[in-house]
Amino acid sequence: MRVITEDRHAINQAAISRAALTIVHRLREAGFDAYLVGGAVRDLLINGKPKDFDIATSATPEQTKALFRSARIIGRRFQIVHVRQGREIIEVTTYRGHHTSDDAKPSTSKQSDKGLLLRDNVYGSLEDDAKRRDLTVNAMYYDPDNETILDQQSGLEDIEARLIRIIGNPVTRYQEDPVRMLRVVRFSARLQFDIESNTADAIATCAPLLNEIPSARLFDEFLKLFMSGHAHSTFLLLCDYHLLAYLISGAAECVAEDAPSKTLVKAAMGNTDARVRQNRPVTPAFLLAAMLWPAVRHRSDALQQAGEAPNQAINSAGQQVSAETCLRLAIPKRFSIPMREIWEMQPKLEARKSKQILNIMSQRRFRAAYDLLLLREQAGATLDHCGDFWTEQQRLHPDVVGSAPDKEQFKSRRKPRQRNRQ
Repeated sequence: MRVITEDRHAINQAAISRAALTIVHRLREAGFDAYLVGGAVRDLLINGKPKDFDIATSATPEQTKALFRSARIIGRRFQIVHVRQGREIIEVTTYRGHHTSDDAKPSTSKQSDKGLLLRDNVYGSLEDDAKRRDLTVNAMYYDPDNETILDQQSGLEDIEARLIRIIGNPVTRYQEDPVRMLRVVRFSARLQFDIESNTADAIATCAPLLNEIPSARLFDEFLKLFMSGHAHSTFLLLCDYHLLAYLISGAAECVAEDAPSKTLVKAAMGNTDARVRQNRPVTPAFLLAAMLWPAVRHRSDALQQAGEAPNQAINSAGQQVSAETCLRLAIPKRFSIPMREIWEMQPKLEARKSKQILNIMSQRRFRAAYDLLLLREQAGATLDHCGDFWTEQQRLHPDVVGSAPDKEQFKSRRKPRQRNRQ
């Protein structure tokens, strides 16, 4: 284990969460090892601004929980402990051992026929834990007492070389957890690091393993990929490595080179990144509406050619694409319903019927639907200056936009029906 002393790194202790330091010290006072680990150490080295703080310890989840009243154990595949300190939640993990070690039992370790880790609650030493982490840049341990970094996997060297590298054999590690391929792409986009050649080459072989990942977990990864301010570069990398199709249906329309649909999706990604940088709210509903719009439009065009009216065709196409997408990506209804409403407003915006203008503008999804309309025009859709028309209508009627009462609020205000008692 390589020890990097204070004079070799630029970590500023003032940038470390007081809550994380308190938990480290409490674990050590109880006789356990404890270090800051993973992304926090990486970010302290790169830009000094960690998003969150994780701790690795020799204490088991039960031992950690016993030390902190506000702690709770979560997870099945690998148990971790969330410790609340004030407004912060610090994630504490026990040193992981190898799933083929002598301590591995059916109750603590289980793999599928394809090598996927289904259960992974085998504990080990710090050295074992470093080997079990996914990326070298995430496998460094910081000791706040003597301000040293323990680096077994040459993570600091890869940071200096600006490389994302899988620890161990990439094929084996992807087989254990295919989501690691998405993490490689995500960190490459976020840090603007290159992907090491062996780490990159194994993706083509292992990409189909993403079909084994539960749809709920894939949606969690979708949020991490696209909602953290690096959606545009992430999207391009997913296209380069042919991984997008394992996340969403209709990907063929999105990834075709020089296709207007790809221009639309790239514009939506850039729009989302800009809002994140400006600390403005972002929602997966709008991004999904933009990503899947090419598939909805293609399906709707076919239905209209078969005789369906535009509004009904969009409605039917939206239902079909949404249902197919949810088979791979478990989109919660709080996002899938607004997504479909954004689609269903597109033909209404294009129609520009004078008697419906104020009603359309008052709808809750009008602004999101309007934004998608503008992105469609930006991507080359011929809509006869439809965006300019709705921009002018908002200037003329600024108080109308989004003024319709929310249906759910209206339902909640209804008085309960009284029983007719005899």
